[in-house]
Amino acid sequence: MSFVVGLVLQTSSRLWSSLVFTLGTAPSSSTELKIVCKMPPPAFSQAPSPSHLLRTHTAHVNTLWFSDDNERLYSGDAAGLVVITSTRTFRPLAAWNAHTDGLLGVQELWDCIITHGRDNKLHVWERLQEPTTSLGGSAAVPGLTVPSLRYSMDVNALNYCRFSLHVKCHTEPHERSALLALPNLVEFSLADIWVLPSRQRLHAAIGKPDLSTSSATAGRNASGIIMSMHLFEACHPSTSDRKELRILLAYEDGSVNLRRFAGTEKETSIEGVGWESLWSLKFHAESVMAMAVAPDNSFALSVSADHLVGRYDLIASDGTGDPADASTTLHRTKYPGNGAIAIRDDGRVCAIGGWDGKIRLYSTKSFKALGTLNHHKSACQALAFARSKPREVPVADEDSEDEMSEEEKNERSRWLASGGRDTRVAVWVLMNFSRS
Repeated sequence: MSFVVGLVLQTSSRLWSSLVFTLGTAPSSSTELKIVCKMPPPAFSQAPSPSHLLRTHTAHVNTLWFSDDNERLYSGDAAGLVVITSTRTFRPLAAWNAHTDGLLGVQELWDCIITHGRDNKLHVWERLQEPTTSLGGSAAVPGLTVPSLRYSMDVNALNYCRFSLHVKCHTEPHERSALLALPNLVEFSLADIWVLPSRQRLHAAIGKPDLSTSSATAGRNASGIIMSMHLFEACHPSTSDRKELRILLAYEDGSVNLRRFAGTEKETSIEGVGWESLWSLKFHAESVMAMAVAPDNSFALSVSADHLVGRYDLIASDGTGDPADASTTLHRTKYPGNGAIAIRDDGRVCAIGGWDGKIRLYSTKSFKALGTLNHHKSACQALAFARSKPREVPVADEDSEDEMSEEEKNERSRWLASGGRDTRVAVWVLMNFSRS
């Protein structure tokens, strides 16, 4: 009698083929071969490995950030150490204990560096103007420059909530200013907005519930503490040539709330007066672990301990109608437990870091899976995309060994950096997801 043997082969490119053989009964009979192939084209032809690994930290990596010119990669860990790494040489330019507790965020502002720690401090440092040449790849290399401290602010870091920075547009250096959003100094469910470099508080206690509601009896927002925030400006709903200030707040109970400053008489506010809620949605049953907003402030994404990803439309949010009827959608993935998310600066691709250490890439429009990156041995806690269109910097010496070709700069613009509890920072070179 004849029989059928099914064989599944796993190739090096992780594509699979099903081969079905039908064999005759007699040894002398001819062998008939039938091949049935199913080879769905994945986003990556094979699982990529990191192009570079940074071992400059000995504690969990909490935060990552690329400079606007892609020349520097900032990383901060749970011990308070901040490392600035050159993206040309992958050697540390600076490494110092910026805080006595874990880092929540780090970012450049003009000629400064902002660091935010769980020691209830926000520091503003002098940015290094000249690269520091150093040998080796350890953060403990002697002789590395430590930035000078300009000033500090006392903040409330119980929330584990990173600051949000909105830079005002000014042409003259002496006129420049930025708005800094932070959790309120007293109440963890409220937000404050400060002005830099003056360190004056512009708005206080944003998000205070209506006194007529039962949740206000104890002076506390029923949504719990703020887990993530994003401050931005949007077009005024009734006047096209005006901008209004908005803040997006993600909470402990899994909800996300968008508020706008509707006050017209004063530019400042206290006790949340003048701030009105445009909408509030709750997609997650547990705390929002991370939230990312597209660079053009058109939409936001949130992740939690569940397998859900919330997508919130920020352009059509004028406060009229049900926000759930707009382009706000809920996407279900197959992977619960997510703690980090980042959106590429063209808004088309997002990366989600899981508690299993894997990084999953998705289209932000269709949420089609684009690939999985796997290196970290434990939870991925920080993600950052390099700038696809970085700010140009003048070349000091075209014959320098560190000078990059245009091809190398284009490759660098497709980088994704990831940091995990395994103390490693991985740099990945992604494929070009743009349509040809």
